[in-house]
Amino acid sequence: MRIPLTRYGIRELVLGSVLCAAATAFSLWFFRPVAPLVVLVWVWLMAFFRDPERHGPRSEEALLSPADGTVADVEVVEPPDGFLEGPALRIGIFMSVFNVHVNRAPTAGLVRFRQHMPGAFLDARRKRAASENEQNLLGLERRDGRRVMVNQIAGYVARRIVCAVGPGDSLAAGQRFGMIKFGSRVELFVPESDEVAVKVATGDKVRAGRDVLAAYRTQHDRPIT
Repeated sequence: MRIPLTRYGIRELVLGSVLCAAATAFSLWFFRPVAPLVVLVWVWLMAFFRDPERHGPRSEEALLSPADGTVADVEVVEPPDGFLEGPALRIGIFMSVFNVHVNRAPTAGLVRFRQHMPGAFLDARRKRAASENEQNLLGLERRDGRRVMVNQIAGYVARRIVCAVGPGDSLAAGQRFGMIKFGSRVELFVPESDEVAVKVATGDKVRAGRDVLAAYRTQHDRPIT
């Protein structure tokens, strides 16, 4: 049976468990009322690095959420770097310290682009964070040639981005590819020219690998001209 904890947090889990065990023993010996608080910290640590199984729709048209959290904005912007051409739809997701932080591929595709960009550690809820914070860009190319990009953005608390894939790697829709530690923002970019139907709105709660953020319009969806 798989233990529902992410492999990306093994170091923190081991170190945190050792420190919490030592702190609990110390508090039980010298000041018992502190012991329950230490146990709560350990429980939160386990919860933060949880990694539940997810089974979302596997439609070719669906673009799954790459992160758990709250939809912070849905707008058309100029995407960072040059992997995507022209304006792109950006769906930003804010991840609190209570969300699952494992990131997943929004669609099946080949990793064509990856770029780490150093920066600041502003509160991920601030708009400036999207352009000024440390971030990791990951570009995917689908079998049909369409491209999407995921941006992992560090925050005030989250100061480490994990991305376990690189150019040449193949990802399935919903497959894990990394995480951000501890609280942050993740963005999905889709070229505006690809004509996708947005399925979420600002304030919606979404889960990585399960909920659909947008879907490519089929021929049946498009108006007859």
